Amino acid sequence: MARFKVLMFESMHEQGTKLLEEKCDLEYATSLEQEYLVEAIKDKDAVVIRANGAVTRRMIEAAPKLKVIGRHGVGVDAIDLVAAAARSIPVVNTPEANNVSVGEGFFALALALAKRIKHADAAVRAGDWAFRSRTRTISLSDKVLGIYGFGKIGQIIGRMGRAGFGMRIVYADAVPHEAAERELNATRLSPEELFRRADFISINLPLLPSTKKVVDARLINLMQPTAFLVNMARGPVWDEAHVYAALKEKRIAGAGTDVFDPEPPSKDNPLLSMETFLCTPHNSAHTEEGMINMSMVAADVLAVLEGRKPAYPVALPV
Repeated sequence: MARFKVLMFESMHEQGTKLLEEKCDLEYATSLEQEYLVEAIKDKDAVVIRANGAVTRRMIEAAPKLKVIGRHGVGVDAIDLVAAAARSIPVVNTPEANNVSVGEGFFALALALAKRIKHADAAVRAGDWAFRSRTRTISLSDKVLGIYGFGKIGQIIGRMGRAGFGMRIVYADAVPHEAAERELNATRLSPEELFRRADFISINLPLLPSTKKVVDARLINLMQPTAFLVNMARGPVWDEAHVYAALKEKRIAGAGTDVFDPEPPSKDNPLLSMETFLCTPHNSAHTEEGMINMSMVAADVLAVLEGRKPAYPVALPV
């Protein structure tokens, strides 16, 4: 039986790789430039994309044998879904693979900001034990946790906050989530009211034309001066310049992010100069468990190649 040919943009965890290797010949891209990829994809049955590069209309049209596009992760903004739909090529991803890891990432940043971990560590290393007497930190317990975007990850963050810290959950979303409201005793608010009331805010919105820079000065200026803002979604969802202005003018207590616009951020990004700002390099999902789970996109890629129904198809535009 002929083996399937798969173009891999990047390597992934060995667990998913082994699944593909049983029935496929894997070719790893040596460049993510379009000219190279258009040639590399021509004889492929499938392509698997990770965090870098894009699957464009040009590539899709250049690949007559292409049967499926796999996304190692969640976001599919780097895949031309319209072009895939025009060819009836399924797109699959791993929408639940890293939810818990991203939720933990939010609390890692929120706790580090509230407890001033970066400053406390620096003080101890510098022999400044008096830091403990002159510094007050913030407790998460019984605080209001505002979740902007109450999908799967947002709800996991709500569960962690409710069960772990007794936080009071409020959320803003385009649609109500009544089951989660009952489970978490959560209240749905307008974005404006959420930003007014929350002590900690987690941004978990999908990146859409309507959500680009939706978290801007208009919303940030509604926050309490003691509140913290953390972006766990995508860099373009908030306006970095407006976040920087709020921190510089001490209108909010602190901000953190796992994402930037663009990525990686330039060394002179003004946010990186702020003492009340913390960041991670878009790696909150990169736990060992998360990487294994995301590599299981291999199972859905194989399902499509073998004529079976995938577990996690991406809805394509009509």
